[in-house]
Amino acid sequence: MTTDPVELDVHRGMAAQKATVDRRHTAEVEADRAMLRRHQDEMEEALCAGPAATWEEAGKKALYLITLFAGTAEGHDPRHRQLIASALEDIRRLSGDPRAEGGPPGGSGT
Repeated sequence: MTTDPVELDVHRGMAAQKATVDRRHTAEVEADRAMLRRHQDEMEEALCAGPAATWEEAGKKALYLITLFAGTAEGHDPRHRQLIASALEDIRRLSGDPRAEGGPPGGSGT
């Protein structure tokens, strides 16, 4: 009896090997989707935990919703894409994000 593992793939045809790789890839994608969905559920639960106490919290909720909308078919419409970009820019600018156009030079608030 040997202790070396047997490489089963060399005993199967290319089609069977490809089918195995495809099944593994599909399983990984499904696991990633499930994890993403759990994270999304946690985020939505946190955002819905109560009313925003500050404008920053309200902006985070709006940012999340705008981002969700941007991923829809309607969000890909050129008119909507422009509106989404404008709204995101406004949120960044009004929140003091140094990445926003027209923000303070050098990213410092001083």
